[in-house]
Amino acid sequence: MSSKDQPQQNTTTTSQIPSILKAVATLVAIVAVILAFYSPLRTALSKQIPRLSKLSPAVSSTANRTMTTHGPAPPLKVVKRPWNERGHADHGWLYTYHTFSFASYYQPEFEEFGPLRVINEDRVEKGTGFGTHSHAEFLIWSYIVNGELEHKDSMGNLENLRRGEVQFTSAGTGIRHSEYNRNKKEDVHFLQIWAKPNVKGLNPSYKTRKFTDEMKTDKLLRIMESVDRHSGKDEETEAIPMRADLSMSASVLGPGKSVQHELVRDGERKVYLHVIMSDRTQPKAGGAKIKVQGVELGEGDGAFVTGAKGPGKVEVESVGDKPAEFLLFDMA
Repeated sequence: MSSKDQPQQNTTTTSQIPSILKAVATLVAIVAVILAFYSPLRTALSKQIPRLSKLSPAVSSTANRTMTTHGPAPPLKVVKRPWNERGHADHGWLYTYHTFSFASYYQPEFEEFGPLRVINEDRVEKGTGFGTHSHAEFLIWSYIVNGELEHKDSMGNLENLRRGEVQFTSAGTGIRHSEYNRNKKEDVHFLQIWAKPNVKGLNPSYKTRKFTDEMKTDKLLRIMESVDRHSGKDEETEAIPMRADLSMSASVLGPGKSVQHELVRDGERKVYLHVIMSDRTQPKAGGAKIKVQGVELGEGDGAFVTGAKGPGKVEVESVGDKPAEFLLFDMA
């Protein structure tokens, strides 16, 4: 092999490397100073950056990562639960709709929603009712729409409930009760609602409160509230406390009116809405209607709302031709 075929030797010696690094560092410092104080050059370079990003995918990707900004929160997801797709039974003395699996109605996809387990919209014929039966480890309340309902239980409570009244029982370790329509002239229409407590083995307890139409007209009135958020006051205008991360509000909202519900707790929340029926079936035209996130609900319809995150709000608008009475549940 001739001398011309030999690889060229690196003429840079080890002793020269520190001098070279020092020179490079000095040059970088000079350029930084120029860019800091000489705005025309800085402006010209900034105009070249978009062009460079088009030429180099790596540059473009890096720029996108560093310039990412957070947009508005994603919209709420509202899934309608149509009135005529709920469980339904007509026993003669009892005409009922089930939002969740109950008795002979079973749908695995509608077992519960958060701690909410039962929403039954019942009509009990005059002179009939539910005989004495047992409950344990559930929070149970009745929201009276029309008529009269007698409640009698093993704790010694006996009451005749009418419109606006809410009777609440924490069944705890176990109670027995009956619900009867003693009125000989009219049926009773009420909602029976169950929730799962976050503490088991509680002593049974009982509470009744009355919430008038005036208190609910064109506003959201808190009816049920978690003990963790309750004021602790035992007053007639206060919500009924219970051992569950669940709040229930009610409204009688006039046509064209709207209300905003402020989520009761920070973080992810579930919301459920139910529009109370004025008759045994939803009106074919007109009637009470509400709208949530662009989804319209008529009488007897419900809606599962997910994607809610506190602090935040859920707006409800009345879009029917008569006042809409509805319930709103805010849950873990």
